[in-house]
Amino acid sequence: MAEIKRILIANRGEIALRAIRTIKEMGKEAVVVYSKGDKDASYLKLADVAICIGDVKSADSYLNIPAVISAAELTECDAVFPGYGFLSENQSFVEICGHHGLKFIGPSVELMEMMADKSKAKQVMKEAGVPVVPGSDGAVESAEVAKKMAKEIGYPVILKAAAGGGGRGMRVVEDESYVENAYLACESEAINAFGDGTLYMEKFIGSPRHVEVQVLGDSHGNAIHLGERDCSMQRRHQKLIEESPAVVLNDEQRARLHEVAVKATKHLKYEGAGTFEFLVDEQNNFYFMEMNTRLQVEHCVSEMVSGIDIIEQMILIAEGKELPKQEEIELKGHAIECRITAEDPVTFLPSPGKIQKWIQPGGKDVRVDTHAHCNYIIPTHYDSMIGKLIVWGENRDRAIAKMKRALDEFEVAGVKTVIDFHRKMMRNEDFINNNFDTKYLENYKG
Repeated sequence: MAEIKRILIANRGEIALRAIRTIKEMGKEAVVVYSKGDKDASYLKLADVAICIGDVKSADSYLNIPAVISAAELTECDAVFPGYGFLSENQSFVEICGHHGLKFIGPSVELMEMMADKSKAKQVMKEAGVPVVPGSDGAVESAEVAKKMAKEIGYPVILKAAAGGGGRGMRVVEDESYVENAYLACESEAINAFGDGTLYMEKFIGSPRHVEVQVLGDSHGNAIHLGERDCSMQRRHQKLIEESPAVVLNDEQRARLHEVAVKATKHLKYEGAGTFEFLVDEQNNFYFMEMNTRLQVEHCVSEMVSGIDIIEQMILIAEGKELPKQEEIELKGHAIECRITAEDPVTFLPSPGKIQKWIQPGGKDVRVDTHAHCNYIIPTHYDSMIGKLIVWGENRDRAIAKMKRALDEFEVAGVKTVIDFHRKMMRNEDFINNNFDTKYLENYKG
Protein backbone atom coordinates (compact mmCIF):
# COMPACT_ATOMS: atom_id res chain seq x y z
CA MET A 1 0.00 0.00 0.00
CA ALA A 2 1.18 3.50 -0.80
CA GLU A 3 2.02 6.20 1.70
CA ILE A 4 -0.93 8.42 2.54
CA LYS A 5 -0.09 12.10 2.12
CA ARG A 6 -3.37 14.00 2.38
CA ILE A 7 -6.34 12.95 4.52
CA LEU A 8 -9.90 14.26 4.46
CA ILE A 9 -11.53 14.36 7.90
CA ALA A 10 -15.22 13.54 7.40
CA ASN A 11 -16.33 14.84 10.80
CA ARG A 12 -16.62 17.89 13.01
CA GLY A 13 -15.97 19.21 16.51
CA GLU A 14 -13.49 17.78 18.96
CA ILE A 15 -12.73 14.63 16.96
CA ALA A 16 -11.97 16.70 13.84
CA LEU A 17 -9.50 18.80 15.83
CA ARG A 18 -8.05 15.65 17.44
CA ALA A 19 -7.45 14.13 13.98
CA ILE A 20 -5.92 17.34 12.54
CA ARG A 21 -3.30 17.30 15.30
CA THR A 22 -2.20 13.70 14.74
CA ILE A 23 -2.21 14.02 10.94
CA LYS A 24 -0.01 17.12 11.05
CA GLU A 25 2.34 15.57 13.61
CA MET A 26 2.81 12.67 11.18
CA GLY A 27 3.94 15.14 8.51
CA LYS A 28 0.78 14.68 6.45
CA GLU A 29 -1.80 17.19 5.25
CA ALA A 30 -5.24 17.52 6.83
CA VAL A 31 -8.34 18.56 4.89
CA VAL A 32 -11.43 19.24 6.99
CA VAL A 33 -15.00 19.56 5.75
CA TYR A 34 -17.57 21.73 7.47
CA SER A 35 -21.21 22.75 7.30
CA LYS A 36 -22.49 26.33 7.22
CA GLY A 37 -23.34 25.82 10.90
CA ASP A 38 -19.65 25.27 11.69
CA LYS A 39 -18.23 28.01 9.43
CA ASP A 40 -16.79 29.90 12.42
CA ALA A 41 -15.25 26.86 14.14
CA SER A 42 -11.71 27.79 15.22
CA TYR A 43 -10.17 24.43 14.27
CA LEU A 44 -10.87 25.10 10.58
CA LYS A 45 -7.87 27.46 10.58
CA LEU A 46 -5.59 24.64 11.78
CA ALA A 47 -6.27 22.36 8.81
CA ASP A 48 -4.27 22.69 5.59
CA VAL A 49 -7.57 23.05 3.71
CA ALA A 50 -11.13 23.62 4.96
CA ILE A 51 -14.01 23.13 2.55
CA CYS A 52 -17.73 23.81 3.05
CA ILE A 53 -19.90 20.87 1.99
CA GLY A 54 -23.42 22.07 2.66
CA ASP A 55 -26.08 23.51 4.91
CA VAL A 56 -26.43 23.25 8.68
CA LYS A 57 -28.40 19.97 8.81
CA SER A 58 -26.28 16.81 8.95
CA ALA A 59 -28.22 15.32 6.03
CA ASP A 60 -27.13 18.28 3.89
CA SER A 61 -23.48 18.19 4.96
CA TYR A 62 -21.76 15.59 7.17
CA LEU A 63 -24.06 12.80 5.97
CA ASN A 64 -24.06 13.95 2.35
CA ILE A 65 -21.86 11.31 0.70
CA PRO A 66 -21.59 12.97 -2.76
CA ALA A 67 -20.52 16.26 -1.08
CA VAL A 68 -17.87 14.54 1.07
CA ILE A 69 -16.48 12.55 -1.88
CA SER A 70 -16.45 15.68 -4.08
CA ALA A 71 -14.51 17.56 -1.39
CA ALA A 72 -11.95 14.71 -1.19
CA GLU A 73 -11.51 14.65 -4.98
CA LEU A 74 -11.38 18.43 -5.31
CA THR A 75 -8.60 18.63 -2.71
CA GLU A 76 -6.77 15.56 -4.12
CA CYS A 77 -6.92 13.51 -0.91
CA ASP A 78 -5.56 9.95 -0.73
CA ALA A 79 -7.66 8.82 2.21
CA VAL A 80 -10.68 9.58 4.42
CA PHE A 81 -10.70 9.51 8.21
CA PRO A 82 -14.30 9.11 9.48
CA GLY A 83 -14.00 9.60 13.26
CA TYR A 84 -17.17 8.42 15.01
CA GLY A 85 -20.84 9.03 14.28
CA PHE A 86 -21.93 10.43 10.90
CA LEU A 87 -20.51 8.18 8.11
CA SER A 88 -18.06 6.21 10.27
CA GLU A 89 -20.02 2.93 9.99
CA ASN A 90 -21.84 3.61 6.73
CA GLN A 91 -21.07 0.66 4.46
CA SER A 92 -22.15 2.46 1.28
CA PHE A 93 -19.74 5.29 2.06
CA VAL A 94 -16.84 2.86 2.50
CA GLU A 95 -17.65 1.23 -0.84
CA ILE A 96 -17.94 4.57 -2.61
CA CYS A 97 -14.58 5.68 -1.18
CA GLY A 98 -13.03 2.58 -2.76
CA HIS A 99 -14.64 3.29 -6.14
CA HIS A 100 -13.08 6.77 -6.09
CA GLY A 101 -9.60 5.56 -5.16
CA LEU A 102 -9.84 6.87 -1.60
CA LYS A 103 -8.48 4.73 1.23
CA PHE A 104 -11.06 4.49 4.01
CA ILE A 105 -9.18 4.56 7.32
CA GLY A 106 -11.06 1.73 8.97
CA PRO A 107 -12.11 -1.90 8.37
CA SER A 108 -13.57 -3.44 5.22
CA VAL A 109 -17.22 -3.21 4.17
CA GLU A 110 -17.60 -6.98 4.74
CA LEU A 111 -16.49 -6.74 8.36
CA MET A 112 -18.64 -3.70 9.02
CA GLU A 113 -21.64 -5.51 7.59
CA MET A 114 -20.95 -8.62 9.64
CA MET A 115 -20.58 -6.73 12.94
CA ALA A 116 -23.53 -4.39 12.26
CA ASP A 117 -25.94 -7.34 12.34
CA LYS A 118 -25.95 -8.28 16.02
CA SER A 119 -27.21 -11.84 15.47
CA LYS A 120 -24.57 -12.53 12.76
CA ALA A 121 -21.86 -10.99 14.94
CA LYS A 122 -22.85 -13.23 17.84
CA GLN A 123 -22.57 -16.34 15.66
CA VAL A 124 -19.12 -15.32 14.38
CA MET A 125 -17.95 -14.67 17.94
CA LYS A 126 -19.13 -18.12 19.03
CA GLU A 127 -17.06 -19.60 16.20
CA ALA A 128 -14.07 -17.57 17.42
CA GLY A 129 -14.41 -19.00 20.93
CA VAL A 130 -15.74 -15.79 22.50
CA PRO A 131 -18.28 -16.25 25.34
CA VAL A 132 -21.70 -14.96 24.30
CA VAL A 133 -24.88 -14.34 26.26
CA PRO A 134 -27.22 -17.37 25.95
CA GLY A 135 -29.89 -16.61 23.38
CA SER A 136 -31.25 -17.15 19.89
CA ASP A 137 -28.84 -18.30 17.18
CA GLY A 138 -30.46 -15.93 14.70
CA ALA A 139 -33.60 -13.90 14.15
CA VAL A 140 -36.69 -14.54 16.28
CA GLU A 141 -39.38 -14.66 13.61
CA SER A 142 -42.57 -14.23 15.64
CA ALA A 143 -43.99 -13.67 19.10
CA GLU A 144 -44.84 -17.39 19.31
CA VAL A 145 -41.24 -18.35 18.56
CA ALA A 146 -40.14 -15.76 21.14
CA LYS A 147 -42.30 -17.43 23.82
CA LYS A 148 -40.85 -20.86 23.09
CA MET A 149 -37.30 -19.54 23.08
CA ALA A 150 -37.74 -17.57 26.31
CA LYS A 151 -38.86 -20.76 28.06
CA GLU A 152 -35.66 -22.53 26.95
CA ILE A 153 -33.36 -19.63 27.89
CA GLY A 154 -35.12 -18.81 31.17
CA TYR A 155 -36.64 -15.48 32.24
CA PRO A 156 -35.87 -12.61 32.31
CA VAL A 157 -34.93 -12.23 28.63
CA ILE A 158 -34.30 -9.21 26.44
CA LEU A 159 -35.53 -8.68 22.89
CA LYS A 160 -33.18 -6.59 20.73
CA ALA A 161 -33.22 -5.14 17.23
CA ALA A 162 -30.59 -6.91 15.08
CA ALA A 163 -29.74 -3.57 13.43
CA GLY A 164 -30.02 -1.66 16.72
CA GLY A 165 -27.90 0.61 18.84
CA GLY A 166 -28.17 3.43 21.37
CA GLY A 167 -30.74 1.57 23.44
CA ARG A 168 -33.48 1.65 20.77
CA GLY A 169 -35.43 -1.45 19.78
CA MET A 170 -34.92 -3.21 23.14
CA ARG A 171 -37.41 -4.67 25.65
CA VAL A 172 -36.82 -6.65 28.83
CA VAL A 173 -39.44 -9.39 29.41
CA GLU A 174 -39.97 -10.77 32.92
CA ASP A 175 -42.52 -13.50 32.14
CA GLU A 176 -44.55 -15.05 29.31
CA SER A 177 -47.55 -12.74 29.67
CA TYR A 178 -45.49 -9.79 28.41
CA VAL A 179 -43.80 -11.49 25.45
CA GLU A 180 -46.30 -10.67 22.71
CA ASN A 181 -46.67 -6.97 23.55
CA ALA A 182 -42.90 -6.58 23.98
CA TYR A 183 -42.23 -8.31 20.65
CA LEU A 184 -44.64 -6.07 18.71
CA ALA A 185 -43.42 -2.87 20.39
CA CYS A 186 -39.78 -3.82 19.81
CA GLU A 187 -40.40 -4.72 16.17
CA SER A 188 -42.27 -1.46 15.52
CA GLU A 189 -39.55 0.64 17.16
CA ALA A 190 -36.83 -1.18 15.20
CA ILE A 191 -38.62 -0.58 11.88
CA ASN A 192 -39.05 3.12 12.67
CA ALA A 193 -35.49 3.63 13.93
CA PHE A 194 -33.49 1.38 11.60
CA GLY A 195 -35.80 0.36 8.75
CA ASP A 196 -35.36 -3.27 9.83
CA GLY A 197 -37.69 -5.08 12.25
CA THR A 198 -35.50 -8.19 12.69
CA LEU A 199 -35.24 -9.14 16.38
CA TYR A 200 -33.12 -11.52 18.38
CA MET A 201 -33.32 -12.66 22.01
CA GLU A 202 -30.82 -13.00 24.84
CA LYS A 203 -30.78 -13.90 28.50
CA PHE A 204 -31.14 -10.64 30.44
CA ILE A 205 -28.23 -9.95 32.79
CA GLY A 206 -29.66 -7.85 35.60
CA SER A 207 -26.80 -5.88 37.20
CA PRO A 208 -24.02 -5.90 34.63
CA ARG A 209 -20.84 -3.93 34.21
CA HIS A 210 -20.06 -2.70 30.69
CA VAL A 211 -16.42 -3.52 29.92
CA GLU A 212 -14.83 -3.15 26.50
CA VAL A 213 -11.44 -3.99 24.99
CA GLN A 214 -9.62 -1.71 22.56
CA VAL A 215 -8.03 -3.73 19.76
CA LEU A 216 -5.94 -2.98 16.67
CA GLY A 217 -5.41 -5.32 13.71
CA ASP A 218 -3.18 -4.89 10.67
CA SER A 219 -3.01 -6.33 7.13
CA HIS A 220 -0.24 -8.75 8.16
CA GLY A 221 -2.48 -10.79 10.46
CA ASN A 222 -1.19 -9.13 13.65
CA ALA A 223 -3.54 -8.06 16.45
CA ILE A 224 -2.93 -6.33 19.77
CA HIS A 225 -5.00 -4.88 22.62
CA LEU A 226 -4.58 -1.62 24.52
CA GLY A 227 -6.27 -2.83 27.68
CA GLU A 228 -9.90 -2.61 28.68
CA ARG A 229 -12.25 0.20 29.67
CA ASP A 230 -15.10 0.22 32.18
CA CYS A 231 -18.00 2.21 30.69
CA SER A 232 -20.66 1.22 33.23
CA MET A 233 -21.44 4.76 34.36
CA GLN A 234 -24.09 5.54 31.77
CA ARG A 235 -27.52 7.07 31.48
CA ARG A 236 -30.09 5.66 29.03
CA HIS A 237 -27.34 3.65 27.37
CA GLN A 238 -25.23 6.78 26.83
CA LYS A 239 -21.79 6.63 28.44
CA LEU A 240 -20.85 9.49 30.75
CA ILE A 241 -17.68 8.35 32.55
CA GLU A 242 -15.13 5.83 31.26
CA GLU A 243 -12.01 4.49 32.90
CA SER A 244 -9.12 2.12 32.25
CA PRO A 245 -8.37 -0.41 33.58
CA ALA A 246 -11.65 -1.95 34.79
CA VAL A 247 -10.92 -2.51 38.47
CA VAL A 248 -13.89 -4.89 38.78
CA LEU A 249 -11.68 -7.57 37.15
CA ASN A 250 -8.80 -9.42 38.80
CA ASP A 251 -5.54 -10.06 36.91
CA GLU A 252 -6.59 -13.54 35.76
CA GLN A 253 -9.99 -12.34 34.45
CA ARG A 254 -8.34 -9.36 32.76
CA ALA A 255 -5.76 -11.54 31.00
CA ARG A 256 -8.50 -13.89 29.77
CA LEU A 257 -10.58 -10.96 28.47
CA HIS A 258 -7.60 -9.56 26.54
CA GLU A 259 -6.73 -12.99 25.16
CA VAL A 260 -10.29 -13.54 23.89
CA ALA A 261 -10.44 -10.09 22.23
CA VAL A 262 -7.11 -10.50 20.44
CA LYS A 263 -8.03 -14.03 19.32
CA ALA A 264 -11.32 -12.73 17.88
CA THR A 265 -9.53 -9.85 16.10
CA LYS A 266 -7.23 -12.36 14.40
CA HIS A 267 -10.13 -14.68 13.59
CA LEU A 268 -11.89 -11.80 11.80
CA LYS A 269 -8.67 -10.74 10.02
CA TYR A 270 -9.65 -7.30 11.26
CA GLU A 271 -7.77 -4.23 10.01
CA GLY A 272 -7.97 -0.97 11.93
CA ALA A 273 -9.14 0.08 15.39
CA GLY A 274 -12.07 -1.76 16.91
CA THR A 275 -13.75 -2.29 20.25
CA PHE A 276 -15.21 -5.49 21.66
CA GLU A 277 -17.96 -4.65 24.15
CA PHE A 278 -18.81 -7.13 26.91
CA LEU A 279 -21.35 -7.43 29.69
CA VAL A 280 -19.79 -8.62 32.95
CA ASP A 281 -22.17 -10.30 35.40
CA GLU A 282 -22.01 -10.35 39.19
CA GLN A 283 -19.74 -13.41 39.15
CA ASN A 284 -17.39 -11.56 36.74
CA ASN A 285 -18.24 -13.83 33.80
CA PHE A 286 -18.03 -11.80 30.62
CA TYR A 287 -20.21 -12.10 27.53
CA PHE A 288 -19.80 -10.54 24.09
CA MET A 289 -22.31 -7.79 23.40
CA GLU A 290 -21.16 -6.14 20.17
CA MET A 291 -18.14 -4.94 18.23
CA ASN A 292 -17.76 -1.32 17.23
CA THR A 293 -15.90 -1.10 13.93
CA ARG A 294 -14.72 2.47 14.44
CA LEU A 295 -12.91 4.72 16.84
CA GLN A 296 -14.77 5.15 20.12
CA VAL A 297 -15.37 8.45 21.90
CA GLU A 298 -13.58 7.01 24.93
CA HIS A 299 -10.43 5.92 23.06
CA CYS A 300 -8.52 8.60 25.00
CA VAL A 301 -8.35 6.61 28.26
CA SER A 302 -6.70 3.72 26.40
CA GLU A 303 -4.19 6.17 24.93
CA MET A 304 -3.40 7.53 28.39
CA VAL A 305 -2.63 4.12 29.91
CA SER A 306 -0.81 2.72 26.85
CA GLY A 307 1.01 5.77 25.48
CA ILE A 308 -0.23 4.80 21.98
CA ASP A 309 -1.84 7.33 19.60
CA ILE A 310 -4.72 5.25 18.21
CA ILE A 311 -5.44 7.55 15.26
CA GLU A 312 -1.78 7.39 14.26
CA GLN A 313 -1.95 3.59 14.36
CA MET A 314 -5.13 3.62 12.25
CA ILE A 315 -3.34 5.67 9.57
CA LEU A 316 -0.24 3.45 9.69
CA ILE A 317 -2.44 0.34 9.34
CA ALA A 318 -4.16 1.94 6.32
CA GLU A 319 -0.69 2.42 4.80
CA GLY A 320 0.03 -1.29 5.24
CA LYS A 321 2.47 -0.91 8.14
CA GLU A 322 2.85 -3.53 10.89
CA LEU A 323 1.63 -2.96 14.41
CA PRO A 324 4.02 -2.85 17.37
CA LYS A 325 4.34 -6.13 19.28
CA GLN A 326 2.11 -6.65 22.32
CA GLU A 327 5.16 -6.99 24.60
CA GLU A 328 6.33 -3.53 23.52
CA ILE A 329 3.21 -1.95 24.99
CA GLU A 330 3.21 -1.26 28.72
CA LEU A 331 -0.14 -0.48 30.32
CA LYS A 332 0.46 1.83 33.27
CA GLY A 333 -1.61 3.58 35.90
CA HIS A 334 -5.27 4.54 35.69
CA ALA A 335 -7.14 6.95 33.39
CA ILE A 336 -10.62 8.44 33.72
CA GLU A 337 -12.65 10.36 31.15
CA CYS A 338 -15.63 12.61 31.83
CA ARG A 339 -17.70 13.57 28.81
CA ILE A 340 -18.51 17.27 28.87
CA THR A 341 -21.86 17.98 27.26
CA ALA A 342 -23.85 21.19 26.96
CA GLU A 343 -26.73 19.80 29.00
CA ASP A 344 -28.47 20.52 32.28
CA PRO A 345 -26.54 18.56 34.97
CA VAL A 346 -29.80 17.29 36.54
CA THR A 347 -32.27 16.80 33.68
CA PHE A 348 -29.67 16.31 30.92
CA LEU A 349 -31.74 18.48 28.57
CA PRO A 350 -29.63 20.16 25.85
CA SER A 351 -28.39 23.70 26.50
CA PRO A 352 -27.17 25.22 23.22
CA GLY A 353 -26.09 28.86 23.03
CA LYS A 354 -23.06 31.09 23.36
CA ILE A 355 -20.26 30.21 25.77
CA GLN A 356 -19.51 33.43 27.67
CA LYS A 357 -16.72 32.03 29.83
CA TRP A 358 -14.45 29.04 29.23
CA ILE A 359 -11.55 28.28 31.56
CA GLN A 360 -10.34 24.73 31.16
CA PRO A 361 -8.10 22.84 33.58
CA GLY A 362 -4.46 21.95 33.04
CA GLY A 363 -1.50 20.45 34.85
CA LYS A 364 0.43 17.21 34.64
CA ASP A 365 -1.44 14.31 33.01
CA VAL A 366 -4.61 16.34 32.41
CA ARG A 367 -5.95 16.30 28.84
CA VAL A 368 -8.87 18.27 27.42
CA ASP A 369 -10.12 17.27 23.97
CA THR A 370 -12.43 20.06 22.86
CA HIS A 371 -13.24 22.46 20.05
CA ALA A 372 -15.10 24.81 22.40
CA HIS A 373 -13.81 28.17 23.67
CA CYS A 374 -15.05 31.50 24.98
CA ASN A 375 -17.60 33.07 22.57
CA TYR A 376 -18.13 29.76 20.78
CA ILE A 377 -21.79 29.29 19.82
CA ILE A 378 -22.94 25.71 20.37
CA PRO A 379 -25.18 24.72 17.43
CA THR A 380 -28.56 23.06 17.98
CA HIS A 381 -28.22 20.64 15.07
CA TYR A 382 -25.51 18.30 16.39
CA ASP A 383 -24.60 16.19 19.39
CA SER A 384 -24.38 18.15 22.65
CA MET A 385 -20.88 16.87 23.51
CA ILE A 386 -18.46 19.80 23.51
CA GLY A 387 -15.43 18.07 24.96
CA LYS A 388 -13.83 15.38 27.05
CA LEU A 389 -11.75 15.77 30.19
CA ILE A 390 -9.24 12.95 30.66
CA VAL A 391 -6.78 12.47 33.51
CA TRP A 392 -4.12 9.90 34.37
CA GLY A 393 -2.88 8.84 37.81
CA GLU A 394 -0.60 6.15 39.22
CA ASN A 395 -3.70 4.33 40.51
CA ARG A 396 -7.47 4.82 40.60
CA ASP A 397 -7.48 6.85 43.83
CA ARG A 398 -4.93 9.30 42.41
CA ALA A 399 -6.84 9.51 39.13
CA ILE A 400 -10.09 10.32 40.98
CA ALA A 401 -8.29 12.97 43.06
CA LYS A 402 -6.83 14.50 39.89
CA MET A 403 -10.21 14.47 38.13
CA LYS A 404 -11.78 16.13 41.17
CA ARG A 405 -9.18 18.89 41.07
CA ALA A 406 -9.47 19.32 37.29
CA LEU A 407 -13.28 19.55 37.40
CA ASP A 408 -13.06 22.18 40.15
CA GLU A 409 -10.82 24.24 37.84
CA PHE A 410 -13.21 23.91 34.89
CA GLU A 411 -15.35 27.06 34.53
CA VAL A 412 -18.03 27.46 31.86
CA ALA A 413 -20.68 30.19 31.72
CA GLY A 414 -23.42 31.09 29.25
CA VAL A 415 -24.65 27.53 28.80
CA LYS A 416 -25.36 24.69 31.20
CA THR A 417 -22.94 21.76 31.26
CA VAL A 418 -22.71 18.44 33.08
CA ILE A 419 -19.55 19.53 34.93
CA ASP A 420 -21.49 19.76 38.22
CA PHE A 421 -22.77 16.21 37.73
CA HIS A 422 -19.21 14.95 37.27
CA ARG A 423 -18.02 16.87 40.35
CA LYS A 424 -20.67 15.06 42.42
CA MET A 425 -19.74 11.67 40.94
CA MET A 426 -16.06 12.11 41.83
CA ARG A 427 -17.19 12.59 45.46
CA ASN A 428 -19.82 9.85 45.32
CA GLU A 429 -18.99 7.01 47.74
CA ASP A 430 -20.39 4.33 45.42
CA PHE A 431 -18.25 5.53 42.52
CA ILE A 432 -15.17 5.86 44.72
CA ASN A 433 -15.72 2.35 46.13
CA ASN A 434 -16.41 0.86 42.67
CA ASN A 435 -19.93 -0.05 43.76
CA PHE A 436 -22.07 0.57 40.65
CA ASP A 437 -23.36 -1.04 37.46
CA THR A 438 -24.95 0.12 34.20
CA LYS A 439 -28.28 0.75 35.97
CA TYR A 440 -26.81 2.85 38.78
CA LEU A 441 -27.83 6.24 37.44
CA GLU A 442 -31.45 5.16 36.90
CA ASN A 443 -31.96 5.43 40.68
CA TYR A 444 -29.39 8.13 41.41
CA LYS A 445 -30.96 11.22 42.99
CA GLY A 446 -27.82 13.37 43.10
